[in-house]
Amino acid sequence: MERSLILDCNNKVGETVKICGFVQVRRDHGKIVFLDVSDRSTIVQVVVEGGKASDLRPQDVVCITGKVNKRPERLINENIPTGSIEISAENLEVLSKAQELPFDMSGKELDLQLPTLLDFRSLTLRHPKVRAIFKIQACILESFRKAAQDLGCTEIVVPTIVAGATEGGAEVFKIDYFEHKAYLSQSPQLYKQMLVPVLERVFTIAKAYRAEPSVTTRHLTESTQMDIEIGFTEFGELLDCLEEMAVKTLKRVEEECKEILEDYGVEKILFGSPRSAGGAGQIPRLTLREAQELILKEFGRDNRKEKDLTPQDEVDLCKWAKEKHGSDFVTITHFPTKAKPFYTMPDPKNPEYSLSYDLLFRGVEVMSGSQRINDYKELVESIKSRGMDPENFQMYLQSFKYGMPPEGGFSFGLERITMHVLNLANVREASLFPRDMERVDVRLSKTT
Repeated sequence: MERSLILDCNNKVGETVKICGFVQVRRDHGKIVFLDVSDRSTIVQVVVEGGKASDLRPQDVVCITGKVNKRPERLINENIPTGSIEISAENLEVLSKAQELPFDMSGKELDLQLPTLLDFRSLTLRHPKVRAIFKIQACILESFRKAAQDLGCTEIVVPTIVAGATEGGAEVFKIDYFEHKAYLSQSPQLYKQMLVPVLERVFTIAKAYRAEPSVTTRHLTESTQMDIEIGFTEFGELLDCLEEMAVKTLKRVEEECKEILEDYGVEKILFGSPRSAGGAGQIPRLTLREAQELILKEFGRDNRKEKDLTPQDEVDLCKWAKEKHGSDFVTITHFPTKAKPFYTMPDPKNPEYSLSYDLLFRGVEVMSGSQRINDYKELVESIKSRGMDPENFQMYLQSFKYGMPPEGGFSFGLERITMHVLNLANVREASLFPRDMERVDVRLSKTT
């Protein structure tokens, strides 16, 4: 008999079906055993005579053939999509036995400390609440792709082994590359810029590696970047595009993943509106200095000499944007030029500050970008001014030497967006297999 997905059994009442999946919960009632069995579509209750389920335990892999029956009205479970049916097992085949679980997986929540959650990652990912995180993440990726295509961008695939440090500095992983030295890419930045004269508007979803000695709730050493680069553009249009991308992407996530978001108990996202749409409730925009003045006025902290926002500044600015503008987003522009990568264009009106921007969402920066320097000589000088050698950027500079239009772009952090859509406590929860200073699959302290 051909396998049926569990969710499809709603339409097969009175029929005999074959389902295959995982035993999630076992409940014994005298000679009858009730099993909660799940597959990729959902979960269903299966009724089994005790003898057929004598040695079954959670996470056993089974195939069950049986009749789909309507549940009595008083026993309908409105909390699951198959709550009005159950399957009466006629035949049960065990495909794979699971060992006794190290902790209880049967609850609605998986109440584990983060180290345990990650030490048993291949198991804890099976829990419905954890699995749902990555359903959301998949939807974010799909929605970003769709929004980027609507913007006229072509998807590209870029290398992660690079010849030089993308943004300079020491926060880069060096690797042995045959008899030479190479690096893991800090971002897809240089490659997407090189593709502007080729395709004009491009996007990529790529891994980025940062050797930052940071153990925080918001940093990973390996993250996923959703990047866009746009040719023939200017600063104001770039701001419109990045806000449009954020709104389009997350609106679609809310529409497609309503049940998961409700299950997580998260508030609906307040979008304001993209500036291109006009009208009230727009995503507020502040320069860095304006933001720091606002922090002083509204929250009493004087950070006006700082080159960047503090984590608490980001929290408070989002609080202000939500209360005053009905927006979970706020765009911050004009960071100091010296604090930004070499390819960032200084503001012609005040070169001390740059045509750069961050997008804050629910208390954290989830996107950064800038208009880029597109003049070859100016770019070479900028590289030299940061103590780097233009010879290490030969292929990159080649694109500018032979003509580069005004261009710019931005990059969203996938894990951070996932984290804050669901209000997770730690970005590691939003990474399937997180890498940080303390972990590469297993805790590094266990391997030394």
